[in-house]
Amino acid sequence: MCKRSVDIVLAGLLLAVSLPFLIFAAILIKMDSAGPAIFRQARTGRRFRRFELLKLRTMRDGCGGPPYTLGADQRITRSGRWLRCFKLDELPQLWNVLRGDMSLVGPRPVVPELTVEFKQAYDQLLEARPGLTDPATLKYCREAEILAVVPDPDEYFMTVVTPDKLRISHAYQIRANLWTDMVVMAGTAVALVQPASAADLLEKYGTEHRSGLRECSRRNKSQLQSGQMTVL
Repeated sequence: MCKRSVDIVLAGLLLAVSLPFLIFAAILIKMDSAGPAIFRQARTGRRFRRFELLKLRTMRDGCGGPPYTLGADQRITRSGRWLRCFKLDELPQLWNVLRGDMSLVGPRPVVPELTVEFKQAYDQLLEARPGLTDPATLKYCREAEILAVVPDPDEYFMTVVTPDKLRISHAYQIRANLWTDMVVMAGTAVALVQPASAADLLEKYGTEHRSGLRECSRRNKSQLQSGQMTVL
C-alpha cells in the first residue's frame, strides 16, 4: 500500500510538471511525420494481465516490423531519435502508473512474446507490477546503441541482454523496499541528465558484453564457413 501511494503521488506530480513538454513534443511529432503523437502497444503486466502501454511515438506510423527495437532502426523519425536519447518518449507511462498498470520502479514491461519465451523467469517477476525503471534498466539505458554494434542484434538480445536483465531484476525484486526504490529513481534521473554512450557501457560492464560479442561473432563465423549464412 505504501509503494502504491508513493507511485500515485510522485507520478501525479511528475505528469503535471511534464504536461507542457508533452504538448510541445506532440506538436513536434505531428510536424515531423504523419500519425498520432501517442504510440500504444500491448505489454504484459502484473500476473500476466495485458495492458496498453503509452509512449510518445518515435517511429513512422504503420511501417510494420518487429515489436521491439534492435540496434539502429530505420523506422525511427528525426524527432524520435532525440526523444529516445533522453528517454523522454517514456513520459506518458506516468499515466500507466496512475492507472495501476505499472509502478515507478519495477522490471520493465515487455511484449507478450518475450514473456512466453522466458515464462519461468516472468512467473516470478510479474508477481509485482512492471515499472518505469529498475537496476536492469539503468544498466541497459543505452541498449539500442549496444545492439547496433553487435554482429547479430536479435541473437544478442535474446541470449545475452534479456537473460542478464531478468537476473538483475529478479535480484533487485528480492531486496526491494521504499528506500532502494528511491535510490533507483535518483540513479535514473542522473542517467537521464548524463547519458552514457554504448562504448562507456561496454567498458563498464565489459565481461558479459565482450563474451556475448565473442560468442555471436564465433557463431556467425561458423555459419559463414559452413554456408549457412548468406552474405548480401
